[in-house]
Amino acid sequence: MSSRCRSAIRLLQIPSALPVRLTAARGYGAGSQYQYIIVEKKGEKQNVGLIQLNRPKALNALCDSLMRELNQAVETFEDDPEIGAMVLTGSERAFAVIAAVNGFALGGGCELAMMCDIIYAGEKAQFGQPEILLGTIPGAGGTQRLTRAVGKSLAMEMVFTGDRISAQTAKEAGLVSKVYPVFEVVEEAIKCGEKIAGNLKLITAIAKEAVNAAFELSLTEGNRLEKRLFHMTFATKDQKEGMTAFVEKRKAVFSNQ
Repeated sequence: MSSRCRSAIRLLQIPSALPVRLTAARGYGAGSQYQYIIVEKKGEKQNVGLIQLNRPKALNALCDSLMRELNQAVETFEDDPEIGAMVLTGSERAFAVIAAVNGFALGGGCELAMMCDIIYAGEKAQFGQPEILLGTIPGAGGTQRLTRAVGKSLAMEMVFTGDRISAQTAKEAGLVSKVYPVFEVVEEAIKCGEKIAGNLKLITAIAKEAVNAAFELSLTEGNRLEKRLFHMTFATKDQKEGMTAFVEKRKAVFSNQ
């Protein structure tokens, strides 16, 4: 599996001021060796890894044991050559490197979602950083990622007041990619994961590196990096196959090389 999952989960290990409280759709089978998560392979080609937080009595609040299991599951997917994307969500009353968010994504839950690459939300989802109501501030990237996602003014309002925003407002602000009915969120996230997993893993990883660099580099530096990465792809067999297939008007047969 690409480095995007590894990077995201390592970031999840940063402690947060508030517990994660999120919600997701039901109906998936139980895992085996895990106590706090359910791990499955989804999609027609079984190429999407699905990890569900499964600590309903604590509303899926993060704990050390859950985080250890989460890292173990991601490492298992990384070692599986068939897996090309991952969906992180919740089980029972609890949450959704595609986040499928229902219910409340507050404090650590909002920060956890923002660590993912794409956020899908249920129509009743709410997002917030209410740490100020506890006499503190976000401690796992909330002030930084939220500002980059929604802009200074809305981020300041949310952090200063502790107020929540709806899924639709989050979408309009750029925090959320798409909003779906509550019981369609996980299914739609898996569909998106299938599309991603169906593409070339190496090229997806390169694309992610380029997009993420936009938050760290100047426009000039970012364009230079993009150009280097763009030319790098021409050294792969699959790029040559893709271009040849396009010219020959046929479907490309990729080998992830």
